[in-house]
This record gives sequence, C-alpha cells and structure tokens, in this order.
Amino acid sequence: MSISATVGTILNLKGHEVYSISPDATVFEAIQLMADKNIGALLVTSEDRLLGVISERDYTRKVALKGRSSRETKVREIISSPVVSATPDHSVEECMRLMTSHRVRHLPVLHGEKLVGIVSIGDLVNWTISAQDAAIEQLKSYIAGL
Repeated sequence: MSISATVGTILNLKGHEVYSISPDATVFEAIQLMADKNIGALLVTSEDRLLGVISERDYTRKVALKGRSSRETKVREIISSPVVSATPDHSVEECMRLMTSHRVRHLPVLHGEKLVGIVSIGDLVNWTISAQDAAIEQLKSYIAGL
C-alpha cells in the first residue's frame, strides 16, 4: 500500500459503483436515495452525461435554509456545477488538494467522458491513514531487523 497511490487504485479496491439521479427528479427523491444508500452525494446525470453533483450540503443550504419545499424543488435547481472531477491517474494527494481548494467532499472520477467512479474525502483520508500505518509497520520491522 503506497501513500502515493492513484484514485484508480482506490476505485479498484472500493468498487466503481456510483449512484445517480436525473436532474428532473425532486430534491426529496434525491435525499431519500442518499438516505437509503447511506451516502452524502449523488451524481446528476442525463443520457449518460455528468451534469453535476447534489449533496446533503446542497440540500441544507439551498432548500432547507431557504424555506423551499424538497417535494417541489427539482434537482436541477440546486446542483453544484460545473463539476470538479479527477481521472483514475490523479494521485490521492492531488485529489485532496482539488477537494480542499474547491471545497467539495465528493469527486467524480472520469476516464475521458466516461464516469468510472466517485471518491469521497473519507475514502482519501482512510487510504492515507492505512498507507501511513503500513509504512510505519515496515519501518518498525526494518529497525527491529526482521
């Protein structure tokens, strides 16, 4: 396990499954799907094209705090766009930098125009911690002469 791994490596371990929703769905349907799948964001797609991302944060700030109805508001009205994305070849560090500078917690991963997965800040932090733990164990073994 390497600290300098690519997002493609993480997706190969975590899986490439993504959950998406139509821009014409209601925000209520989006929130319900996120709750059912225990996830914090959905990709908004139309005809296999990535249009944006809708997150719990979008719901909170653009619907709940503004007194809008989640059953009447369409996803297209509150999605975060343009999409900040990565490729499978981006390093974990590059993705963390992208997420920090754009203040996003979910990063779609595209190979050309094709959506191949999504990573969250949690995925990247967990990878980093695991990689650091593995490096520490290797150093301990080296020092102990094992």
